[in-house]
Amino acid sequence: MHRLRTTMARLRPLTAAQSAQSISQPRLLAIEGGLRTFKPARRLNTSVAAEPFLNGTSSNYVEEMYYAWLENPRNVHKSWDIFFRNANAGAPPGAAYQSPPPLSGSSQGLAGVHALMGAQPNLEKLVQGHQAVHSLIRAYQVRGHHIAKLDPLEISCVDFDDTPCTVGFQNVGIYGLAESDLDKVFRLPTTTFIGGSERSLPLREIIRRLEMAYCQHIGVEFMFINDLEQCQWIREKFETPGIMQFSLEEKKTLLARMIRSTRFEEFLQRKWSSEKRFGLEGCESLIPALKTIIDMSSLSGVESVIMGMPHRGRLNVLANVIRKELDQIFCQFDSKLEAADEGSGDVKYHLGMYHKRMNRVSDREISMSLMANPSHLEAVDPVVQGKTKAEQFYSGDTEGKRVMSILLHGDAAFAGQGIVYETFHLSDLPSYTTHGTIHVVVNNQIGFTTDPRMARSSPYPTDVARVVNAPIFHVNADDPEAVIYVCKVASEWRNTFHKDVVIDLVCYRRNGHNEMDEPMFTQPLMYKQIKKQKGVLQKFAEKVIAEGVVTTQAYEEEVVRYDKICEDAYNRSKDEKILHIKHWLDSPWPDFFNLDGQPKTMHSPPTGISEEELKHIGNIASSVPVEDFTIHGGLSRILKGRANMVDQRVCDWALGEYMAFGSLLKEGIHIRLSGQDVERGTFSHRHHVLHDQNVDKRICIPMNYVSPDQAPYTVCNSSLSEYGVLGFELGFAMASPNALVLWEAQFGDFNNTAQCIIDQFISSGQAKWVRQNGIVLLLPHGMEGMGPEHSSARPERFLQMCNDDPDVFPKITENFAVHQLYDCNWIVVNCSTPANYFHVLRRQILQPFRKPLIVFTPKSLLRHPEAKSSFDDMLPATIFKRLIPDEGPAAASPEKVKRIVFCSGKIYYELTRERKNRGMDDTVAVIRIEQLSPFPFDLVKAETDRYSNADLVWCQEEHKNQGYHDYVKPRICTTTNHTRPVWYAGRDPAAAPATGNKKTHLTELQRLVDAAFDLDAFSGKP
Repeated sequence: MHRLRTTMARLRPLTAAQSAQSISQPRLLAIEGGLRTFKPARRLNTSVAAEPFLNGTSSNYVEEMYYAWLENPRNVHKSWDIFFRNANAGAPPGAAYQSPPPLSGSSQGLAGVHALMGAQPNLEKLVQGHQAVHSLIRAYQVRGHHIAKLDPLEISCVDFDDTPCTVGFQNVGIYGLAESDLDKVFRLPTTTFIGGSERSLPLREIIRRLEMAYCQHIGVEFMFINDLEQCQWIREKFETPGIMQFSLEEKKTLLARMIRSTRFEEFLQRKWSSEKRFGLEGCESLIPALKTIIDMSSLSGVESVIMGMPHRGRLNVLANVIRKELDQIFCQFDSKLEAADEGSGDVKYHLGMYHKRMNRVSDREISMSLMANPSHLEAVDPVVQGKTKAEQFYSGDTEGKRVMSILLHGDAAFAGQGIVYETFHLSDLPSYTTHGTIHVVVNNQIGFTTDPRMARSSPYPTDVARVVNAPIFHVNADDPEAVIYVCKVASEWRNTFHKDVVIDLVCYRRNGHNEMDEPMFTQPLMYKQIKKQKGVLQKFAEKVIAEGVVTTQAYEEEVVRYDKICEDAYNRSKDEKILHIKHWLDSPWPDFFNLDGQPKTMHSPPTGISEEELKHIGNIASSVPVEDFTIHGGLSRILKGRANMVDQRVCDWALGEYMAFGSLLKEGIHIRLSGQDVERGTFSHRHHVLHDQNVDKRICIPMNYVSPDQAPYTVCNSSLSEYGVLGFELGFAMASPNALVLWEAQFGDFNNTAQCIIDQFISSGQAKWVRQNGIVLLLPHGMEGMGPEHSSARPERFLQMCNDDPDVFPKITENFAVHQLYDCNWIVVNCSTPANYFHVLRRQILQPFRKPLIVFTPKSLLRHPEAKSSFDDMLPATIFKRLIPDEGPAAASPEKVKRIVFCSGKIYYELTRERKNRGMDDTVAVIRIEQLSPFPFDLVKAETDRYSNADLVWCQEEHKNQGYHDYVKPRICTTTNHTRPVWYAGRDPAAAPATGNKKTHLTELQRLVDAAFDLDAFSGKP
């Protein structure tokens, strides 16, 4: 038996008696929500009650009334409905009729039923027979995919139950039907299209057509969808007789594409037999599948396709779908190829590509982008979705008709990696939907060496897609025509309903996980079968030649023609001496850089704004710019407090952010802020979305009222996801350099579940793929006695991944700060003032290049009375302060200062309070390093030279093995040429980021502050 025939003991079709209770037609109709209106052959008066007609009613009339009821119970009078329901449930003669409440309880009714059931003994059999046929049809629709011939290898490698299978659904005895019924004609329900224009068919023909629709090389999972229109649409696409037909031209095109797909892999195998390439052998039909999806989508108006995929088949997709130059692909195999000065680069089967070309089917230009993707196979999924959403947003494509995404997956990764579910979960959320994604699962029927029985708990790898009611089309990848038809249907589904759809290409890996692997070690029986398996191109070529579509000579000439194309490209590739990763860019910004890919300038302008603009934005932030809008009383007090700050020319953290956002919006920069609870702010400080207290779902976003011609502001609460949502926002930021895209963690600690995106894409993305990105991560951080999971954003992790050298003091040149930013892989800051936060956000957009920005944002400082900034610190000519020197008595007499305490962030306020209490304002200088990476070597040197008699202390509230210490200390030592030790004041090393005990927290805090100001505390080595 074919694989995936889940035991019939578990999925056995219902008997007629069970059908009457479990899958009765009225119940099915109730589930599906109604059907098309029944149109009987002759007009029946279906509005009359049953009682007057039961005595002496003709058999034909009752049958036709019954057919009308089968179509829809509402087609008949309520008394007929009750009668047929009871008869359908097996009520004995005389008990089926019940007078409904609106009718008079005629004493003739019961007698009439007795007479009818006695005079027409075949009625009950008629009811049961039609019900059995309807259950049979539904069983095929629900379960037919279990016995479809999906596996090219015809092995039971994914059968989760060892119980022997019974005969297929055609065993009519299971339904209470007899073999003598096979030639009996039955009326078809409107929930099937197998009849075409016919309303009735013999049972034998019904079964044959159901087998052809659901049990061949295509298996359709769709009956879990709770929308009748969508179910009917799918039924029509697969049940209509003769619907899967192809023209001669379509078959010729399919053959040509199969030749290119197959011969490309064979060419690589001949030239580089000892190189890994993760080839497509065993699933060559993927290439015509993708090209069909793109063709159909282009015909429907799609202008841009963004794709993401794992490594298997990537080179083939680049060559034959994206149409990257073959010589550029082949030169990557040259071991002598030198890398250009553009970063580390990446292996060839991780790289991406952007290309715009004419689609010859639609005669329309289409842009295609294949996103670069690391070995975390599904990590690219949300990134693709974010980039797709951004392109839709910037092009005004509110329905996804011009921009779409295609995601390719491996079967084991699709089932095993949670990011797949997170991405699906975003598919229908208003601020994250891309209006339908076509998912193509390259179902290898194995994960590296792991059998599916050990790799997942579900029968199919695609079962996760059911959570969003996405139809799933399983198809045998060795039947190219079936594959192409499924791709056409999937494309039309996406264009019609703008919802996700999954194509499960059931295939195999001819060469194992990669070309250097030996799959016989672990799957000997599977690979014995694979060795005997005829290639799909050979099988398809034999088929179309036999059909007279092409001649053998024409087929062989096409093979030779493509082989020559590959050979010519191979010869050209030998001339390549240097690898330029820029050729593999998947997200070019053509107007942002010079032609050579360099910034147009290396000057970063001042980030301050005029006082008039500050006051205007402040007034917007403290008002409700919508009439008759009732806000919460507590919010009224907050807005009044903002108004008072504007009058006093100061701002707190929330107002400083408002100033930055509002000014950028006014300058035409789109801002998107996303994350859990960002609209209000986790700590109830932001309130960028106001809610009317009297009208449900009525909201106001004051930030969108800054200026009549401003850019739009998108602020959106996300689902409770970090990995998926951060990946989405990263992809959004890839689409355009002229947008400020921010993701805020609910607590900074929660970035740990998004670590894959941070490691694989954000910290190293430019080095691997020459792809700049200006995404901003806002990570609430600070030790405030809230326990180990709500304290630390793990700054040590971000700093460890910074690429600046701690042992080299850089050469200080003109625009040193800007050059430092350009050379770093990302920027890490811990601002202690609202003004500095304001400036760093504006600098992120005004600087002439894009780098990821990591901001450790405060919690208690959001309302700290000292954590406020004057408007003077945000006026024109002001800039972001990488380091904030001491501006008190210590600075006036630097020669008297005995200690410099370097610090960053919130601890500054603890230190200055303690210094004042101890009367040490003139002997201890407290200096804040606001930009940790790239490290401000020049400014730190100026401070250490200024206080030449002072010892140096680094103070932090984090534990010694965490926080900033291990990053900052060697750089300060390098700055002083190792002539002055750097002492440490802070918590001892620990495994957890913070204590969960409030008293212990306060004790630790006092101890580290005492150490910072005890001038005699340090002895020996720092």
